[in-house]
Amino acid sequence: MTPNATDLKFLRRTLEMARELREQGIHPFAALLVDDQGQILMEQGNAYLPDHDMTGHAERVLMTRASTTYSTELLARCTMYTSAEPCAMCAGASYWTGVGRVVYGLSERRLKQITGNHPENPTLDLPCRTVYESGQRQVEVIGPLLEDEAAVVHENFW
Repeated sequence: MTPNATDLKFLRRTLEMARELREQGIHPFAALLVDDQGQILMEQGNAYLPDHDMTGHAERVLMTRASTTYSTELLARCTMYTSAEPCAMCAGASYWTGVGRVVYGLSERRLKQITGNHPENPTLDLPCRTVYESGQRQVEVIGPLLEDEAAVVHENFW
C-alpha cells in the first residue's frame, strides 16, 4: 500500500509527540487513533512511567482505551499511526481491537539495532505484518515510513 499526504501528516505528529516525550525523559513512543474522516480521536504516549509498566506501550494503551470507548464498526474504519512499528503485543492489541489500518515510522528491526538489549526495551525483531497475517481478518499495514526521522528520536536515549 502507498501512503498519502494525510498518512505522512499524522505520522509526523507521532514523531513530534515522541520528541516531546523524550525531552521529559519518557520512552519516546507515541500513537494516534484517527477516524476515516481524518479526525484524531485519541493520542497516547508511552506509559512505562511512573510505575515501570513494561506493557505500557503507547499502542497497547491506546488500543485498550479505544476498545472500551468506540464501536468495532468505527474502529474498523480507523487508522492507528505510531512512531515505531507495533511490537507483537501491540500488534495483537490492535488486531483484537479491530483497527483497520496501521501506519508506522521506525521498524522493529531498526529499533532493535538502536536499543540493543536495553532492559527497559528488549525489542523483538518480529514484523507486525507477521502477527496480522496470522489472524483471521485483514489489517492494512503501511511502513516503515520516515524511518530516518523516526530513528533520530531514539538515538542516544537508550
